[in-house]
Amino acid sequence: MKMAKIGVVFDDMDAELEWSKKKNLFEYFIFEILDHFRIPYEKLDVTDKYNSFDVLIVSHIRDSEEACSKILEYIHAGGTVVSYGGLDSIRKKLGFSNKLASQKGYADLSAFLNQHTPLRFLDAEPWTHETDLDVTEFGAVADEAKTWQGVSALQQIKYGSGTLERWSVPIPQTIVGLQQGTKPVIEDGIPAPDGTANLDEEILKAEDGFELDWVQDRAFTETGMPYFPHPYADLWKEVIMEHLLKIVLGKGLTLPFLDYWPSKVQHVAMISHDSDLNVDESAQMTLDTLKAENVRSTWCMIAPGYSSSIYDQIKSDGHEIALHYNALEQDEGVWSAEAFQTQLDWLEKTTNTNHTVSNKNHYTRFEGWGELYTWCENNGIQVDQSRGPSKKGNIGFLFGTCHPYFPIAWADEKNRLYDVLEIGFLTQDLNHNTLSDVSVIQPFLDGVKRVNGVAHFLFHQYHIYHQPKVREAIVQLITTAKTQGFTFWTSKQINDWERARRGLTINGISYSGDIKVTSRDEENDFMLLIPIAEDHASADDEVIVQRFGVNCKQVQIKRT
Repeated sequence: MKMAKIGVVFDDMDAELEWSKKKNLFEYFIFEILDHFRIPYEKLDVTDKYNSFDVLIVSHIRDSEEACSKILEYIHAGGTVVSYGGLDSIRKKLGFSNKLASQKGYADLSAFLNQHTPLRFLDAEPWTHETDLDVTEFGAVADEAKTWQGVSALQQIKYGSGTLERWSVPIPQTIVGLQQGTKPVIEDGIPAPDGTANLDEEILKAEDGFELDWVQDRAFTETGMPYFPHPYADLWKEVIMEHLLKIVLGKGLTLPFLDYWPSKVQHVAMISHDSDLNVDESAQMTLDTLKAENVRSTWCMIAPGYSSSIYDQIKSDGHEIALHYNALEQDEGVWSAEAFQTQLDWLEKTTNTNHTVSNKNHYTRFEGWGELYTWCENNGIQVDQSRGPSKKGNIGFLFGTCHPYFPIAWADEKNRLYDVLEIGFLTQDLNHNTLSDVSVIQPFLDGVKRVNGVAHFLFHQYHIYHQPKVREAIVQLITTAKTQGFTFWTSKQINDWERARRGLTINGISYSGDIKVTSRDEENDFMLLIPIAEDHASADDEVIVQRFGVNCKQVQIKRT
């Protein structure tokens, strides 16, 4: 099959104008989504020619007659355009209206996509059908108050010889809002109504900006433990992929992409520790426990730290030493670039570590939007782990994701992508006498397996030592995860893998059917996936797997 040619239209000149007005263009995050899957595409401006592309994803264009007419000419000539909300100027041309005010709500896509959970969205721009054009509608979106009636999630609009596929939900913006919030963290979040998560404690934290609903988005285990069960942001990414791949296959084309993990790694789990209170005996028990279970973990260190002999053992056992940046005022911490650098200097001197890769903020302290990521960039920190829960009642997929991703900046930095990989965590210190119990282990592993992300669990060494049930919990987690095909990696290992796979580019498919790629990496075991039609006659030596609701052929890479 021939590889589809995908173009992503982003109007750079208009974007500069919008940024000068301090307006965010989170639709730019579509590039991070496609890059994560290594989908081959070409970034286009409004002045470029579109006619050679099989599918156009319109990310951002100016509201002008010229830009609108150019898109419509492409569609009329037989092209396919995908839009996640927006296109207001084209709406007027096609005779649609947008009488419904934007709302938060849930999208039911089960009738046409491989998604059986209603997906939370943070914004929607439905078009009302008032035209003679041939329009097919898919799925349904409902606002939280359920005031909308018969509103579709996707409209497939025939125009000339081509099609406009317009989503009512601005999906990239929703993903950003779920993962990073919709505004900077400047005040406490709303606490859980059942008293299980007191976010209003006058300590600014990452979870103060979370965008899930305490009632509609939480579930409870058989022992009554509350948790957020759905990785909504990751599921929305799968919606983008499934929809795009099915469009391409419908044209008799294909669109190769890179699988999440190496071929010999089924699922990935991660354990990190925060060295609060810094008791050597607690570090030793944690080291002994991990050695007995043959697991390497990430040790986030806060001053004054352990004895030097502990650090020697941490390194000799293959664990990762990371920073536990302290900005908690109660623990004499300060939120500032200077404090971050000073603490990193202390860590590297104390532990005799030349280059620290990872950081997690003490008590998930977080302020503003992107200051932390800038500090990480300026100090060579490539991974942050600070986005996770600090309370019993808000554990799980609090930010809708378990995937490593590169966060997007605010409008003052032109919505660039930070060069810092975010690896959030699901929960901490299971079986702790004030936190959740082990009944959440299986739901969390199931949720991670569903989207093939990272099952990241935090355990403090101090609690492993002082509360035997916490030690039992970490052993139970490791045993359970391993029996279900999880491989335990450190934060550094995940970072190294993700950056290596981002260095691979899919260039095309040869006449003989071989995938042509270039890669800066010659060591990792990459696995490519080629979507195939349902009636594809497989050869005896072909391995067929399903991803995003479509059958895919696994292939080994032949580098060029």
